[in-house]
Amino acid sequence: MGVPETPTIVKTALDLAADRLAATVGAWPEPAILASGSGFGAAGRWTILAAYPRLVFEAVGDRWSIRNDDGSYETGTDPLAALASLASRFRLAETDQTPDADACPFQGGLIGFLGYDLAPSLERLPRKADRDSKLPDVRMALYDTAVVVDHEKDAVVLYAWDLTDEGREAIERRARFWRRALRRADESPRPLGASSLGPLTSNFDRDDYLKAVGRALDYIAAGDVFQINLSQRFAATGRVEPLDLFLRLQQESPAPFSAFLRWRNLAVVSASPEWFYQTRGDLITTRPIKGTRPRGATPEADQALAAELSASAKDRAELTMIVDLERNDLGRVCQFGSVRVVDSLVLESYAQVHHLVATVEGRLRPEIGPVDVIRAVFPGGSITGAPKIRAMEIIDELEPTRRSLYTGAIGYLGRGGASGFNIAIRTVLVEGDRVGYQVGGGIVADSDPEAEFEETMHKGRGLRRVLTGKDDPNDLG
Repeated sequence: MGVPETPTIVKTALDLAADRLAATVGAWPEPAILASGSGFGAAGRWTILAAYPRLVFEAVGDRWSIRNDDGSYETGTDPLAALASLASRFRLAETDQTPDADACPFQGGLIGFLGYDLAPSLERLPRKADRDSKLPDVRMALYDTAVVVDHEKDAVVLYAWDLTDEGREAIERRARFWRRALRRADESPRPLGASSLGPLTSNFDRDDYLKAVGRALDYIAAGDVFQINLSQRFAATGRVEPLDLFLRLQQESPAPFSAFLRWRNLAVVSASPEWFYQTRGDLITTRPIKGTRPRGATPEADQALAAELSASAKDRAELTMIVDLERNDLGRVCQFGSVRVVDSLVLESYAQVHHLVATVEGRLRPEIGPVDVIRAVFPGGSITGAPKIRAMEIIDELEPTRRSLYTGAIGYLGRGGASGFNIAIRTVLVEGDRVGYQVGGGIVADSDPEAEFEETMHKGRGLRRVLTGKDDPNDLG
């Protein structure tokens, strides 16, 4: 495939209900939906719905493959070098391009995920547990057609880009195909099957989780680390309809960085509140989250919990530690003196929980490409601990199963100088008839093991309701 310097674009405004688009595009071949919505400020402006990828890049361990849309395959070793080559080939997230501030940042490109299990490709890390997930470590697919919802302007627009130098006639045919398919689906929506799952089980029992927190506290007391993010995984089996889970999670736990990816009998269903990083030209921004309280049952109780979180010395200290870590990570790829803390602490409230959030930004050096950024900052410090490498070593020791995608990142590398990834938390992984999700929390010196266990249950409340219909954190089935 050739790559034009400036892709031809066919842009069509659509008179379609935005709230029904996910049910339509999500049922098409290999969909990729990055969803947000009103109520989240600038972070919630755009929803991107794509399908029919032109190529798919996957990596497991040190091996990678590319499946082209003509059915041909390429394979090799060194996945990050191969991903960097793809990004260069399609001119993705280039720092010398400045996106239009009023346009959707995604202008065609790769959408997918970087799993937490990519981490050993970046650092020398142990691997105690065997791989037990069918998901690859990396999956990124090239999309040259998408429906974009601008929630600020209440507008729905179809974009078709010529990323592969096919010519205007070819992309106009593609745009016509999408318009007809969208119109047919809007006039005659297909019924969607419902999921039915058995009870949830954890990879820890309560006592073992408390013991693991205690062991983490021992490492902190010994001076190995300042903070460790420890998680537990819940899983269930049954009849699974991934799109049904995504649509219900959107209703139950709306979040600014939600995502839906589906291929073969695998899927990713995410309602993440956390923005890992985004780039706009040479500007890179990260927004780590630390500190959690559940939403209150009454306005008064809710306000009291929010005030308690804002005043918590422990939670504020956790966030400060991670801000320092993120500043150091950004410093590896940013211009000297450009890294700064924009907001050291703000309170943000979501459907199930309150969080404390900070914002750090910097200016990338001219020679830095998108995979250089991944190498420098992945995985996010808010879901590993500090110092990051030692924290990941301890996570591998204390958690009984690998994380797979959990606490990796979901997002895009786009044309026009933009990229953006969430932190893959509040995320369900679908593997055939099995679904699973993980929830965790940051352990620091004054953490209480019982409170840390309860925090994981609060964070998983929305996921648990969608999977089981139950609200009681102790009722898993």
